Amino acid sequence: MSPRTLDEFVGQEHIIGEGKLLNRMIQADRISSIILFGPPGTGKTSIARIIANTTKAPFYRLNAVTAGVKDVKQVVEDTRNTFLNPAGKSVLFIDEIHRFNKAQQDALLPFVEDGTVVLIGATTENPFFEVNKALISRSTVFMLEPLKKEDISRIIDMALADKDRGLGSLPVLLDDEAREFLLEAAGGDARIALNALELAVMTTNMDKDGQYHITLDVMVDCVQKKPVRFDKSSEQHYDNISAFIKSMRGSDPDAAVFYLARALYAGEDPEFLARRIMICASEDVGMANPNALLVATAAAEAVRMVGMPEARIILAHAAIMVAASPKSNACYMAIDKALEDVENKYTGEVPMHLRNAPAKGMEKLGYSIGYKYAHDYVGNIVYDMEYLPPEMKGTRYYNPTSNGYELRIREWLEKRRTKQVDIKKKRED
Repeated sequence: MSPRTLDEFVGQEHIIGEGKLLNRMIQADRISSIILFGPPGTGKTSIARIIANTTKAPFYRLNAVTAGVKDVKQVVEDTRNTFLNPAGKSVLFIDEIHRFNKAQQDALLPFVEDGTVVLIGATTENPFFEVNKALISRSTVFMLEPLKKEDISRIIDMALADKDRGLGSLPVLLDDEAREFLLEAAGGDARIALNALELAVMTTNMDKDGQYHITLDVMVDCVQKKPVRFDKSSEQHYDNISAFIKSMRGSDPDAAVFYLARALYAGEDPEFLARRIMICASEDVGMANPNALLVATAAAEAVRMVGMPEARIILAHAAIMVAASPKSNACYMAIDKALEDVENKYTGEVPMHLRNAPAKGMEKLGYSIGYKYAHDYVGNIVYDMEYLPPEMKGTRYYNPTSNGYELRIREWLEKRRTKQVDIKKKRED
């Protein structure tokens, strides 16, 4: 059921719809090097086939899984054969182009650059990470999106109606529930939808009415498990974990649990997820709810001890705790600002009164002289003693917010700092 022309192509209107650049390039047979990037089953290979059917230039196809530099050079040699190809130009489609290593991609570059080969690369991975920058700069990148449910539904209808390439010669009755399940289970992948539909029809006996009746139970059995569009090494892995963290930071427990579920369903390492929750508990919650880090740390240990599938409950507990907590990044900002000062400024030496004097005679040099033990004073605070080096006097790194428990800390620190200032003023007077 792969489309043979633009009229048969379904979906991706944003790049191949009427009047769009790729549509115009194909219609005019003025294809320049392009890279098609998107999830499986969204039309990358179909677009290449349409170009193969419409272009007047010789069309070659390689799969990067099995091809190498030798195959690329053979295509170039055939292209430059004036007897076989007077135009001296060809279109080369490389499926799974991200599978080519750097040397193999470099071998393409001079022929793409001089126009001998018009490259069409297809990849499920982000080409900006997986394809050489030199090739990217000489190509137009088109990003394909998962197909919409209405697109998948239209493709199913086409398959059921087409007598030559589809199931149109068979009396198939597809229940509405079975169709809806298939649309959901396909996850935007037309190939999964068509394969499941074909399997359902081919493994179902004709009923007494002379029809192949595809029910919900039949379709569930054929689909088995809904696919996810990422694995632990793909860009989608990073997108999903980014969304998970930002949902916790954004105080949306529902979104946090959703992205957690996606990660677990795809086989993400539960201990990796637990570590991300711990980081978020400190970076984004901090002192606004000091218990969040305790819960996250306990959850990480529990996940390690318990394992899946029960670990999902512990992870959800910790993720919801972090997402539902008041937020503060004051601790995060404090350490980064302090590190920046340490790296870029002369920050002085540790004041003598704060240094230990473990060996006899060090006091004579000033070590620990003038230090006041906080617990000997009212409120366990010494207001008239400096802890920062003179060069850093008055610097503020920790600036607590008014969120959650941190409001109490802020009020307490403000009183402490105000009293320090008052004592210093009286001493100066």
